Amino acid sequence: MKNRIKSFISRWEISQNWQLLYPFLGIATSFYLGYRLCFKLFEFSLLLNMLIGFVLGIFILKFFVFSIKKMESKWIVNERWELIRIFIIFAITGSSSVFVGRPIIKLIGISSENFGPILYGIVFVFVSLIFYQILLVFWGFVLGQFKFFWDFEKKMLRRFGLGRFLDK
Repeated sequence: MKNRIKSFISRWEISQNWQLLYPFLGIATSFYLGYRLCFKLFEFSLLLNMLIGFVLGIFILKFFVFSIKKMESKWIVNERWELIRIFIIFAITGSSSVFVGRPIIKLIGISSENFGPILYGIVFVFVSLIFYQILLVFWGFVLGQFKFFWDFEKKMLRRFGLGRFLDK
């Protein structure tokens, strides 16, 4: 067991114990997502749902590890474990942009009843995208990846045609 832990630590380039938080958080999140998906998709007994959720969690975890391996060559980070932290920041940002965007849209008075479902969806995506840009840098700062996400944000804004505001 000790050899497996040492192998895991060396493979993810973990040099301090607190850095283990991110891989464990990623693993726990994968299994929780599998569990939640199973309860949304199926209506089996509790035990069977938990078993199917566990299997889904394994597949989700394998997908995340595959994605991390693909992005490892594209994203420049100091240690490999930081890739997990980056994925976690993307997940938190996506969830929090919807969490912030929904009340703002409601406060403005926009709903699917008065705008129609298609126009409401477009407005919701647009508002969430605005908050996503802001929250991406915020969560990157809070979780210690500000430089990565600021560079990522500048590249994204340039793709949106807003690079002229950054280059001044």
